[in-house]
Amino acid sequence: MLGIAIACVLACLLAATVLLYERELGRIARFARHRDRTENERIDVGFSTPGISSVAAAVNGALDDLRDERAAMARREEAFRRDLASLSHDIRTPLAGAQGYIQLHDRSSNSEEKDRYLREAASRLSAMRELTDMLFDYSKAIDEDSPLEIEDVEVMPALAAVLANVYPQFVERGWEPSIRFDDESIRVMADEDSMERVFSNLITNALRHGISAPTISQRVVSRSGAEADSMVEIAFSNETEDADSIDADRLFERFYQVDVARRGNGSGLGLAIVASLCSKMGGEAEARIDGCMLTITVRLPAA
Repeated sequence: MLGIAIACVLACLLAATVLLYERELGRIARFARHRDRTENERIDVGFSTPGISSVAAAVNGALDDLRDERAAMARREEAFRRDLASLSHDIRTPLAGAQGYIQLHDRSSNSEEKDRYLREAASRLSAMRELTDMLFDYSKAIDEDSPLEIEDVEVMPALAAVLANVYPQFVERGWEPSIRFDDESIRVMADEDSMERVFSNLITNALRHGISAPTISQRVVSRSGAEADSMVEIAFSNETEDADSIDADRLFERFYQVDVARRGNGSGLGLAIVASLCSKMGGEAEARIDGCMLTITVRLPAA
């Protein structure tokens, strides 16, 4: 009789345990089905066993992932709206200016004034053309299906070619860039056209927003102490206006411009292209503000 009683007790305990399991799993299932998706509510375990706790932890982990995904999506949507507003502003401004000068041209009877109005309108339309070109270049820079031809490239000739293209602008300002290379024959693994575009955008940025001639320096650094991981650093430094208004952490964001820059002809895409191209070539770009000095450094794998 005692054996039968013990068996009955064990059977009752087992049945109760199974029932508690069923109820707890049912509660977790109902929570997952009916939870408020706008809230970050998590499952609390009422009947704790290793199995139930594992299920609850897995569900809570999935909820955390969904929460993080929603937050990331919200950030992307906000960035998209901000970028769209910036792009709309940058398109409307030169377009409205061109339309205004064309209207002035049509109303004027003075031939000299008419010519000046046409030149001003053409200048505004040229700014729009530059913006659309930059948008196209940016779309290529971030396109993962547009691979680059990485090869052994010498840095100095590429930099010299870019500087030669803008030499008249340096002369106009009375500037002479300072070149300080540890090794003028240094070579990197890069796509030559993309590397030249990086240099061109950085020099254009210095000419457009700087108040002094840029200093361009080079050195070799190691990421992990191994020669195979050596990187070539090329730093572009120049004094800039309103340095306190520049957020160095945001300089490589698309369409990012400080207020003083927005009064110029910049699109806010040049440095975003720099960062994207450096990344595709296995390198990186960073910006630093020191007083009124802005330094933008690109790092590319040493050949």
